[in-house]
Amino acid sequence: MLIRKLFSFEGAHVVRNCTSQRCARSIHGHSYKVEIFLECHQLDRGQMVYDFGLLKGDVRELIDAFDHTLVFWQEDDADYIEQCKQHSLRWIGLPVSPSAEQLSRVFFGLIDTLLQQTEMHNGEGNVVLQSVIVHETATGYAQCFREDAGNPQMGLIVPSAITYSHQIINEASGGALTRLSALPSLSREAT
Repeated sequence: MLIRKLFSFEGAHVVRNCTSQRCARSIHGHSYKVEIFLECHQLDRGQMVYDFGLLKGDVRELIDAFDHTLVFWQEDDADYIEQCKQHSLRWIGLPVSPSAEQLSRVFFGLIDTLLQQTEMHNGEGNVVLQSVIVHETATGYAQCFREDAGNPQMGLIVPSAITYSHQIINEASGGALTRLSALPSLSREAT
C-alpha cells in the first residue's frame, strides 16, 4: 500500500547549462510542492501504514529549511555565489544543480535517512520511501525513485556537502539538519 504526504515551499534558483536561457541566466522562483510516497504491506496498531503526524517533525523541518531560500549549485560562478550569500539571509548551497530533478534526489536521500532514524513504537512494518515528487509548476515535476537517489551518473549527493545559511540553521529547532549534515553519504544500497 502507498500513502502520500504533500508539503510546499517557496524558493528561487538558477539552473545553469539548461536549454532555456530564462532558466539558465535569470534567478527565478517557484511555488514548489513536494510529494512523499511511503510504502508498506502491513498496517500498524492504529490501522495505518504510517502516522502522518510523524512527518510533521524532522521531515517538515527539512522542507521548511528550503522555504523562502535562494538555492544555488556550489559549482556555479564564485562571484554569483558570494552575491547570493551577501544579499539573502536564507540560502542553500547544493553539490548538484538545483533543478527539479536534483531537488527530488536531494529530498529522497535526506527524507529516507530521516525515516531510517525514526523510532517506531506502534507496530509499524517495514515502511520504505517509495518515491519523492518535486513540482516546480502546476504542470511540471520530477519524480525520484530509490535507484535514482544514489545513481552516481546523476551526481554524488553528500549531506555534509550541503551548506545552509546561518539564518536557516538558527531557525531549525528539531536538530534534523544538524544530524543530516554529519552524514557522509545519502544513499544506501537499493533494496
